[in-house]
Amino acid sequence: MFFLLLAGSDPDMGPIEAERAFARAAQARGQWTAFREFMTDDAVIFSPQAVNAKDNLPEKNPPIAVQWWPADSYVSCDGTAAVNTGPWVRPRSNGYFTTVWRRQPDGGWKWVLDHGDGLANPRALPEKPRLYKASCDFQRSANPNFATMTDWAGPTKGKSDDGTLLWDWTVAADGSRTFSAWIWNGRGLDRVIKDEVAAPK
Repeated sequence: MFFLLLAGSDPDMGPIEAERAFARAAQARGQWTAFREFMTDDAVIFSPQAVNAKDNLPEKNPPIAVQWWPADSYVSCDGTAAVNTGPWVRPRSNGYFTTVWRRQPDGGWKWVLDHGDGLANPRALPEKPRLYKASCDFQRSANPNFATMTDWAGPTKGKSDDGTLLWDWTVAADGSRTFSAWIWNGRGLDRVIKDEVAAPK
């Protein structure tokens, strides 16, 4: 892969710090309270079909909030969007999450999509979160991927303002779904996340 890998101590940790603040708020003020505080009005969750989070999040916080930690963060060249993923745990279960974040006009971050799934065994958590930034090296007019980067649009698709970070999802009639994210490496787009969630039983 040709995109830049930054160490966890890099000062440009906006999306990772946003995820950590989100997770801390869930413990301090309640799980669904935190979800509302950190989301945009048009944020998407899955239950199992894609729905508006604002209208569908539970009103009552659970007695024990889920805990989660960012392990990997993929950030666009222009810094307008990021996709974080990592493990979550509850008292009797564990799994992974993937959250899409957008930088807001005030410079802060809010999530626009959140999903995840349970796992038989928890994912490993690195000592420090890994931050991957898309390459800013490309000649738009000559690059065959430019059309994909600029024309990527639709109700199940999203992208950073510069098109160097793309994502999409699909939900089948039975409720199974996929989520994928791609990042620009200087010459093409690398798929860095491919989540597959089975239909609910």
